[in-house]
Formats: sequence, C-alpha cells, structure tokens
Amino acid sequence: MPQEPHHTFDLNPSPVNPRNSEGAFATLTDGRIVFSYSHFTSGKEDDSAGHLASRFSSDGGCTWTTEDTPLQPNEGLKTTMSVGYVRLPTAELALFYIIKNSDSDCRLHMRTSVDDGASWGERVLCHADEGYHVTNNDREHLLSTGRLVAPTSHHGAPFTEYGTAHMYYSDDLGKKWQVSETVVAPFKDNTKTGLQEPAVVELRDGRLWMLCRTDQEYQWESYSDDGGIRWSTPRPCEHFAAPTSPISMKRIPNSGDLLAIWNDHSGRFPVPPPQTHRANWGRTPLVSAISKDDGHTWGCHRLIESDFAHGYCYTAIHFTNDAVLLAYCAGDPDCGWVLSRTRIRRVPVGWFYSER
Repeated sequence: MPQEPHHTFDLNPSPVNPRNSEGAFATLTDGRIVFSYSHFTSGKEDDSAGHLASRFSSDGGCTWTTEDTPLQPNEGLKTTMSVGYVRLPTAELALFYIIKNSDSDCRLHMRTSVDDGASWGERVLCHADEGYHVTNNDREHLLSTGRLVAPTSHHGAPFTEYGTAHMYYSDDLGKKWQVSETVVAPFKDNTKTGLQEPAVVELRDGRLWMLCRTDQEYQWESYSDDGGIRWSTPRPCEHFAAPTSPISMKRIPNSGDLLAIWNDHSGRFPVPPPQTHRANWGRTPLVSAISKDDGHTWGCHRLIESDFAHGYCYTAIHFTNDAVLLAYCAGDPDCGWVLSRTRIRRVPVGWFYSER
C-alpha cells in the first residue's frame, strides 16, 4: 500500500531573524504539539542575541502555526538557546535551555510548568560548576528509575574547541543537580575537538549509552551501568561513521526499537566532495537507521536528505501515534549558512522500516 507522504515545514530566516535552530517538541495535554526553538535576532553566530519561540500543530505535525509565540526572552549577556522538553511523572512539563553569558560562561537551566507552558516556575541552574558547558537541544531524558539526565560537553574557559563529556543528573525531578564522577575524554592525542555534543539513550538492561561528536571520523561511545555516574573508556563506534556533527537517537515507543539520525559518511550513500564542505560543513547526507537489538546491529538505512548545497544537523525527534516528527537545521548559502534554517518533517513510522 502507498504510504502517507512526508509533510515539511521550513522556518526560514529573514533580515531581522537571521537564524532559526536547535529546537525540541512536546505533546500538550490538549493534543497539540509544540515545537520550540532558538530564534536569533542580532546575527547568525552562536553568541548572537536570541530568544526562545514556539510554533504549534493541531493535526499531529502536518501543519504549523505561521507566527511565533514567545517562549522565553533572552536571559543571557549573549544569548538563550538550545531547547529541550521532558514530561515529568507529576504531569508537569520541564523546559531546558542554555544561557550564554561569555566564552567562559555557558550553562544549562530548567523551568517547569503546571499549565503546559502558559506560565513557568522559577529557573533552576543545572550546572553548578562554572565554565562553558554545551548541552544540545532535545538531549534531556527521564530514565526508567525516575532520574533526569542531561549529557553535556565541558569546554575550557575561555571557550576552546576541545571538549570532555559529563553527565548531569537529578533524582528529585530537577530541584537539585549533580555531575558524574567520570570525565569522559578521548585517549587519542591528535583530536582537536575531544568529545562534543553528547547524546544518551537508556538501554533495555538499564545501562546508558553515550555517543559523542568527534573529529575522528566516527561517533565515539561510552557506557554507564549506574545511571550515568561512572562511564567506560570511550572508543569509536563502528556503526556511525560521521563528520564533526552530532547524532540523535531515541527509542520508538510502539516497537521498542532504537531510531538513529546522523550524517552517515560510511559510503553507504554518496557523501559531499571536500571542496563543498564550506557550504555544507560536510553535514550531508542525513540518514536514519533502526536497531531491533539495542544497538548491536543496525538496518533499514534510509536517506532523509542528500542535497550537497545544504547541511543537516541538530535533529530533534518526537513520536506521535503513527509518525515521527524530526526538526533539524537545513540551511545553505542562499539562506545564510547551515544553521540559518530549521526544517520540520513529519514521517510515517513505517517509512523508517522500509527497504530503500
């Protein structure tokens, strides 16, 4: 039978809004879906001024409101960005975002709402230790144990490219936060980036699996069997050949399988020639894969985006009853750069299982 078509919606930049990026979804109690994202106003760089804005869908992500609804004003000396959402066991909605004050002060914060975002409680600092901490959009998770976790890369102060991965966690639904005992760092001397922009997923046996962006041609992996306090020595993950770009991964609710989205540079699909990397940062193609055995093997590789003029990255993943909502940067030189445009794509779940 023919499958339902993909629905796409682009948040395009403008002269007064040169970048729309790094967002996350949440399903509200009235059935609507909110997508919130980093809305920049003074420029397109990471430290340009910006705030958080939202769009809403009343039809499962097929269409979206055409005007922004303000979510959070800029609370930093530089910017406020990188949204994450978690629905708590109390039915409250938790909102995460980073506040950037300088090249030596970038940290994650959290607010909760009892009315699905109509109002928000007091701001909680998730990173008590000072420094430049990067938590990507849509990275926070509520574990089966009730622990909240936020994978983070810590960079030197002032900011340097080299990162080490940490796990911040809370056992009281975000009131107080602690940091992992293990600093996850690569054992190679020739890396300039270290371990950046970590993602984490909880495995069926209770372990946590962390995957980090690197400049070593692969995502690097580490495991924790105590809820994120201690971590194994990181190593390249052979399943995910990639440029210096993050991976996103979540568990599909109805099947329990893992869904991964990343820039696959294994050669399975055509990759951009090096001379085009200035335009796309090497962040194409954008590919999905399914694992039915908790990450031991991967199949059903599907090509989501492949235009070499574009770069695709910072993917948010959200599930409806019969579809997967993806939101990712999809910029090109015509709109500014890779991070200028965000694309929302609604994909039937069955598409990810189809053979290409």
